[in-house]
Amino acid sequence: MANTGDVSLGSFIRFNNDICQVVEWQHRTPGNLRAFYQGKMRNLRTGKLLEHRFRSGESMDVLRVEIRDMQYLYREGQFLVCMDPNSYEQSHIPVELFGDALGLMKEEAMVQVGFESETPILARPPKVVELEVTYTETAVKGDTSNKVMKAATVETGQEIQVPSFVNIGDVVRIDTETGAYLDRAKK
Repeated sequence: MANTGDVSLGSFIRFNNDICQVVEWQHRTPGNLRAFYQGKMRNLRTGKLLEHRFRSGESMDVLRVEIRDMQYLYREGQFLVCMDPNSYEQSHIPVELFGDALGLMKEEAMVQVGFESETPILARPPKVVELEVTYTETAVKGDTSNKVMKAATVETGQEIQVPSFVNIGDVVRIDTETGAYLDRAKK
């Protein structure tokens, strides 16, 4: 078992029977109290931020997580089949690890998957994806007084908000964390 002194930013720990990643870690020594560690962690299952105060020297379960770049091949039920491009080994990654970004991912996209003793516990889609707009309404001419957005469907079937000048057939860049339109892709 490790203790609070062994934890640093980016470490993965088991906290309340969930796996969390440390996003802030500070050692505090107030004048009239004992020293403690103030930690802010992101729960990997729910995505929520947690704050907790740990006693100095408290034992903790620090996990060894190996993050690998993998290629998303296809979906099989509640799993995505991903391949390691170096060893060509295929792994089944649970769909829920990707969250809402799954609707913006195309096959053959490169993703990052974190493994704790060969069990996938973390998955990150690409930060930005380029997708073709398959359907959108035509914009009203002259309505440029403010940032006018309209609904558009991209090639994966996901609906996003785009500016009024985007047309069917345009390739747009989308942030997978927020699902927000960034800009049109250069051809």
